[in-house]
Parts: sequence; C-alpha cells; structure tokens
Amino acid sequence: MSPTMTDASRIPGLTAIVPAAGIGSRMGADCPKQYLQLAGKTILEHTLERLLSHPAIAQVIVALAPHDRWFEALPVAADPRIVRVEGGAERAFSVLHGLHVAQGEWVLVHDAARPCLTHGDLDALIAAAMNCGGAILGSRVRDTMKRSDGEGNIIATVEREQLWHALTPQMFPTRALKRALEEGLLLGATITDEASAMERAGFTVRMVEGRADNIKVTRPEDLSLAGLFLSQQA
Repeated sequence: MSPTMTDASRIPGLTAIVPAAGIGSRMGADCPKQYLQLAGKTILEHTLERLLSHPAIAQVIVALAPHDRWFEALPVAADPRIVRVEGGAERAFSVLHGLHVAQGEWVLVHDAARPCLTHGDLDALIAAAMNCGGAILGSRVRDTMKRSDGEGNIIATVEREQLWHALTPQMFPTRALKRALEEGLLLGATITDEASAMERAGFTVRMVEGRADNIKVTRPEDLSLAGLFLSQQA
C-alpha cells in the first residue's frame, strides 16, 4: 500500500545524501559556510541532526571536499549511520559519488546549508515521492518577478502564477536518479539540481509545498535569520 501523510515517517531504510564539498565564498568567512556556528553548533551539524533524527532515514552520506579538515572534529561525525564520500567540483558529481554507495531503493538529497528542515516537511515529501515516483520541496513565489537584460534593465514582468522556489530535500528512486545524472553529465547538460536531471530524463516530478523557513544559508544575513527560525521551531 502506498504511504499516506500519516504513515510516511514510518517507512524505513531511506538514504539521505548531503553535498558538503562547497566553500560558500559569498559568506566571506575563513571556513566553508557549512562549518559556521549557528545556535551553538555548526550549520552542518544542525542539518545532519534533522535528517538523522527522522525515523525513516537509515543512512546519511556526506560528500566532503578532498582536503576537508573540519568534519572529523564534529561530534556527529562519529554517528555510525554516516558514510563519507569525496565530493566533486560540482554538486552533481558529489551527489553521484554518494549514489554509488547508497543503500535502498529511494534516496533524498538535501543541501548542507539548510539547517531548518522540519520533520513535517520530510513526511510530506516522502509521502508524495513514494506515491508519484519523485518529488521535491518548494515554496511559492510571492513577489513580483522581473526579467532583466545583461545591463540590469527590466525587459519583462514575469507572471508568478505556478512559479516556485525549488528547495530541498529532493527525493527519487536511487537507480533512476543515478542514471539521469550520469547521462546528463556525459552529454554536458546543465544540472542545477536533482530535479532538473530527472526532468531532462523524461520523469514527471511532483512539487510539494514546504515551509518558508527552510532557507539556505548563502549570505551573511541568512545566518541570523536561520538562528531566528531555529529558536522559533524549538
């Protein structure tokens, strides 16, 4: 029987892949942004703990930069459910390296710098993916959208109906995602997220509306905002 919103959290054996090989240069910090402190822990610790504490997730694969010198010092690194792989120069390569060692039929990919993920959103994503064959979390575009030219001049106002911000996690069958990424990379396709690889391969991907506080820490001001959201969730 397909899972429902109420029983999705009890599906065992899911694998989560966390690409954590980036440097986050826009933060202007002296370490990769996933290792910045947030509410007493690093961003990456919050992210991993949100995944590891969900009952459906049995394995978390972390893709690290080849010369990462921070991860080993984190208490969460000792968790036996964590598997480390070497990350690639681009996100797609890091995810693919994780897929090579992933266990189970389903995998979800989550950004290392999204520490505010809730179990409620995870439950909704898992239920939709299992019912539809693949799904991602997203948030509806609420602001007026503009398109500009190369010099920053507005050339069009874009209708925001049915426009979404793509979030993570994104969840797909393990083998299908691996094949889609391999084919896309082989042909030099632009792969911005896992959904784009699956869309290119002909799959229909379901959009699941998630919480607006599932933000990605990208710029310095995001750090204090993520801290506020964590305190509100607590």
